[in-house]
Amino acid sequence: MAEFPSKVSTRTSSPAQGGGAAVSALRPDLGFVRSGLGALMLLQLVLGLLVWALIANTPYHLYPAYGWVMFVAVFLWLVTIVFFILYLFQLHVKLYMVPWPLVLLIFNVGATVLYVTAFISCSASVELTSRQYNQHAAASFFSCLVMIAYGVSAFFSFQAWRGVGSNAATSQMAGGYA
Repeated sequence: MAEFPSKVSTRTSSPAQGGGAAVSALRPDLGFVRSGLGALMLLQLVLGLLVWALIANTPYHLYPAYGWVMFVAVFLWLVTIVFFILYLFQLHVKLYMVPWPLVLLIFNVGATVLYVTAFISCSASVELTSRQYNQHAAASFFSCLVMIAYGVSAFFSFQAWRGVGSNAATSQMAGGYA
């Protein structure tokens, strides 16, 4: 028993710089913006903004079809902003319990379907004799482009969900996006 204190090594250490368990600062991941998913989200944001800005500049409240287009454009634009911020600041990595590839697949398929209905109703409601013909026609065109962008995102989200073209190691190193 006399030799016990000589065998025990006691070291003290100071906590890590910054207070130990402090929350790390949010830093944007610029690699995400350069990725395919980031570029498609930026394209969806720009085109979606054009759609709802063109519709909002007209008396859309007089026509129920344009009200629907306005709802779809603004709602999906806001949700896309939320997803863009989640991925830009890598918050999806911190929320690991959420199956993000499946969530993005469901969102992109739903957005594609909603933009199909918005495109059809916007295109069918364009009147040649209307004073806002150019704005409504342009909104129809851009809603078609945004519908295609969401469709492409749905395709890539489906591939990411199935794990096509990657293995676990590359998907972990790529941050979850291609």
